[in-house]
Amino acid sequence: MGRLFKGYVNASLILKITVALIIGIIVGLIFGEQTSVLSPLGDLLMRLLQFIIIPLIFFTLIVGVNQTRASNLGRMGGKMFLYYVATSALAITVGLLVASLFDPGSGVSVDTNETIEANEHPGIASVLLNIVPTNIVTAFSEMNLLGIIFTSLVFGIAISTLRNSDEYGELGEHVYKLFNGLNEATFKVMNVILQYIPIGIFAIIAQTVGSQGIDTILSLGNMVLVLYVAILVQIVLYTILMVVFKMSPKEFFSQARTPMITAFVTQSSSGTLPVTLNAASRLGLSKSLYGFSLPLGATINMDGAAIRIAVSAVFAANYTDTTLGFTSMLMIVIIGTLASIGTAGVPGAGIVMIATVFTQVGLPMEAVAVLASIDVLVGMGATALNVTGDLVGTSIINQTEKKHESKASA
Repeated sequence: MGRLFKGYVNASLILKITVALIIGIIVGLIFGEQTSVLSPLGDLLMRLLQFIIIPLIFFTLIVGVNQTRASNLGRMGGKMFLYYVATSALAITVGLLVASLFDPGSGVSVDTNETIEANEHPGIASVLLNIVPTNIVTAFSEMNLLGIIFTSLVFGIAISTLRNSDEYGELGEHVYKLFNGLNEATFKVMNVILQYIPIGIFAIIAQTVGSQGIDTILSLGNMVLVLYVAILVQIVLYTILMVVFKMSPKEFFSQARTPMITAFVTQSSSGTLPVTLNAASRLGLSKSLYGFSLPLGATINMDGAAIRIAVSAVFAANYTDTTLGFTSMLMIVIIGTLASIGTAGVPGAGIVMIATVFTQVGLPMEAVAVLASIDVLVGMGATALNVTGDLVGTSIINQTEKKHESKASA
């Protein structure tokens, strides 16, 4: 037993996750609805990932801020925001083009009694204001990632100022060492959690396959297929971007595949954050960069959600014999890009976002209820792309920062 446990611990994480996926699919197909007994194992994984998110963000950011200059943070933040907006708009455009080519939803007839409520999108101003929490404790308890990032940056800069002052320099060093130690302790805890991930993934995928079944997949298979084709096209565009910035796609995907699979199964960009941060560390990216870019990306960078909006819009138009003109498509690009910013990176948020966009552009809400029946299948691919986009953006910005540093030192 001890040798078996040691072999499990020493095996590569991607191997364990791949085996867990395969076994989970087989178990789900064989036992169907009975796989619901595995739900506690999946719930435990989600709880463990959420448990480690706050200390990871808080301590990593504080330590990262103290390892770089404030001017560098401002420059990197500006680059990240431009990247997020540009790739979200690109993702919606890709989704519209691919969906227009394959016409998902034509001739589809699915019975559903589900009703979806559309929420009014808060808008950019509210999203920006939400960055500054009214109560630090509330920001942490409600897992307001933008508020936690802001708090971490403020205290990180304050500690950096203490370290560089003549009066409080020694005190500042002690405080920094404390947070650095807590940061290392957090990573030790995360390494233990990583060992449980394959077990949780097995449980989640088995339950998902068991509850969805083959009938749902076949009934709306065209919609699911088109979405995954669009996702593949976006990944190809990511690869081209990496080549342009002289990065190795092979090296990138060798580390990114673990968070991609974890995001695919859990359907949570935020929940996958600990695994994504670990992948960034293995890629050798700057801690001061990925410490704030990845939590920020998990909150406002939703390329997968953007593609999902676009494909869903074309599906809804075909499903209800509605014509989507150029003006409507342009509105979907603009409103969809804005809607993807600030959408919660958690399971189930995507369908509400789609309902919101449909309301804004005048698409029928009954199509949203149909899409809800494949929410899990579509959400898995969209979330995996969300996380991939975050890592690609961070890697590209990291590459540009290296060039900036080499020019500055020349």
